[in-house]
Amino acid sequence: MYGTNSINMQAQMMSQNQMVPKIDATSNEDKLREQTDAFESIILKMLMDNAMKDEKNLFSEQNDPGDKIYKSMYREELAKASAGSFGFSQMLFDFLSQKQQ
Repeated sequence: MYGTNSINMQAQMMSQNQMVPKIDATSNEDKLREQTDAFESIILKMLMDNAMKDEKNLFSEQNDPGDKIYKSMYREELAKASAGSFGFSQMLFDFLSQKQQ
């Protein structure tokens, strides 16, 4: 139950801080692929944030003031770059493409 609550809380926080992409099932294939990749990017960012929440600094005991922000921005860009390669986007794309027909 802990994992589900954590993901729900993160989803709520993300929707407050960042616009969650709206997926329009009636758009053309290229636009739909872009939207499903953006959705997968958000899922990946949430997974990485959850996995790294207890991360300790291995090289130093000091924490820089912007350390958490920098790492969060890094994970966000990593999630964007990885979007489309984990399968969530493809499953969603296939599902929405079938609904259009």
